[in-house]
Amino acid sequence: MKRKLFLISTMILVSCSGSGKGPPRNLDNACSMKSQRLGWFKEMDKAERKWGVPTAVLLAAIYQESKFNPEARTPYRYALGVIPMGRQSSAYGYSQALDATWGEYKRAEGGFGAKRNNFADAVDFMGWYMDASERRNGISKYDMYNQYLAYHDGHTGYARGTYRKKAWLMRIAGEVEARAIMYQNQLRTCP
Repeated sequence: MKRKLFLISTMILVSCSGSGKGPPRNLDNACSMKSQRLGWFKEMDKAERKWGVPTAVLLAAIYQESKFNPEARTPYRYALGVIPMGRQSSAYGYSQALDATWGEYKRAEGGFGAKRNNFADAVDFMGWYMDASERRNGISKYDMYNQYLAYHDGHTGYARGTYRKKAWLMRIAGEVEARAIMYQNQLRTCP
């Protein structure tokens, strides 16, 4: 009897607590997200102080990259429409950082234990990357449009202007910029 009571109590506790790792409920409302994931906002504030990248920019980039899913991955590629050939890239986690870029970050900043599915590590990575975009390519940390182009195509690709041949990417960069502005305006009104 005690064992059944313990199991029932544990199941109720687990179902009510939630892990807090999944996406917040309303991704279009920064204040709602802040009320659900205050710890995330503390981590973004820390990244903003360290790297100078505004919270709204980080939020918009994470929204575009993973929709706040810590386990986000690129889709599989298929040969002949049915034979799995692996993923489109090694992008993973909140920031969708590639293996090689994540390795570079870990060597430079993150240390051995940094993980792409850890929110604090992901926002620190994004701040580090966007800080490098400013240093290498002269992109203001407040310029979400060009920061996103450099984030997607890499520092070298951005410098070469590879995005100019990608109308779809420039459209998405405009959407990410609009989302950053929306988040910034919302954050000004949060309690």
